[in-house]
Amino acid sequence: MKFTKSGGRTAQGPQEWFTGDVYIEGVRNPDAQSAIGCAHVRFAPGARTAWHSHPRGQTLYVTDGIGYVAGRGGEIREIRPGDVVHIEPGEEHWHGATADRFMAHVAMQEADDQGQVVFWGDHVTDAEYGQAPRPSA
Repeated sequence: MKFTKSGGRTAQGPQEWFTGDVYIEGVRNPDAQSAIGCAHVRFAPGARTAWHSHPRGQTLYVTDGIGYVAGRGGEIREIRPGDVVHIEPGEEHWHGATADRFMAHVAMQEADDQGQVVFWGDHVTDAEYGQAPRPSA
């Protein structure tokens, strides 16, 4: 059993990876014991990831607020607390908050044989984000 005491710092998400204010709290990084990486990520209203993919896929568990998730060329889906989203390996996608609500999720992904967990792409444009449905009440 390995126990890691809490107390890590909250980091602001890099502008290269995100649009808007995003805050990341690392839960674990891949290591010799497990290839799984995990973080709790909080998005301010309107904030979102850039397009990206994961070599071994990703699972999102929504913990708070209302957000969106979409694959390249697919519909934008609303996500809420308790929702679980599995993104297939190599699937280009984005996720983030709605325009008027915060959203937080736990993101879990596995490193590939080279230690990579994510490949970042271009930013989601305002026009792409603007195609999102209005949140339901």
